[in-house]
Amino acid sequence: MARVRNWYNQSKPAALIWFISLITFYATFRMASKLYPSSKDLPVSNGERLKLYDKMSRDLDEHGALFLKHGETSQSLLLSDLFDIKNGSVTPALKAANPPVRANVLHLSTEYSLPIAKEVRDVFSPTLNEGLIIFGLVIWFQNSELYHFSMFHASHHILPVHAADDEIEAEVDSVKSVANQLCPLKIILDRVVLTSTGVLLGCWQVISGTDPVNIRSKLRNALPHAPEKQLYAPAILHTSLARILGHPKISSRETNVDSEVQHFHELVARLNNRIRGTKATIYELWYVEEYDVLALALDGKMKIRRFQFGCSKA
Repeated sequence: MARVRNWYNQSKPAALIWFISLITFYATFRMASKLYPSSKDLPVSNGERLKLYDKMSRDLDEHGALFLKHGETSQSLLLSDLFDIKNGSVTPALKAANPPVRANVLHLSTEYSLPIAKEVRDVFSPTLNEGLIIFGLVIWFQNSELYHFSMFHASHHILPVHAADDEIEAEVDSVKSVANQLCPLKIILDRVVLTSTGVLLGCWQVISGTDPVNIRSKLRNALPHAPEKQLYAPAILHTSLARILGHPKISSRETNVDSEVQHFHELVARLNNRIRGTKATIYELWYVEEYDVLALALDGKMKIRRFQFGCSKA
């Protein structure tokens, strides 16, 4: 009996150490799972994105070219409120945002955006396309240094959330904390689409890294006072390349809406042939105070805080 008691007393420390090690390993594993979501989640999110992009690809045919009728943008803003068009020249009609919009976006480095922007301009600037010469296409090209993927808004123009300076700084700290948890996104351009509101969009899929669904979830938890209703679907990963604002002039035949829409389809197909399949890596999260309405899209007044992703795992 004494021998058994002695063995038990000697085994207790070892068992305790083993138990503590097990708990530590489990806690570390759970933390890693939260910080670095499994790539097994990607096929599900990529499937959701595929459905969204298929629907967006049909939008122009299903709803018509609303932008040729000076309709609304995807954010319920009138095109005539956003741009001044004189003699075919386009300039942003900048208006102060009150309160400023506070947006969290992923930034696409100019390493990738500049080549894409060049192809967009080459295709949508006046060109000769299958014998149809287009002159004076009214278009606004997104600034290639500001190509971004909108993730989450702490405040937006539809549901503004006022914040004092110290509250904004607290939001900035929270967003920085989220950025430290994110792993670089390796992405691939699935397609380019033109919406009924005239926005030329690059629609992307994720190869590896922290999925946009997880990023938005982390930002939601970090910014509890943000509007419940956000502007975009949780899975979507898209960036604006340009906005078409007016009728093209097609020299070889009398124009009508159907022929114009068909020609836009041809231009989008040409652009897809050039840049579809482009790969890129995202490694920066921005917190942006937009002092003008749609400042990121229109080169307006804004304040940008840039945060590198903290995870080196790709």
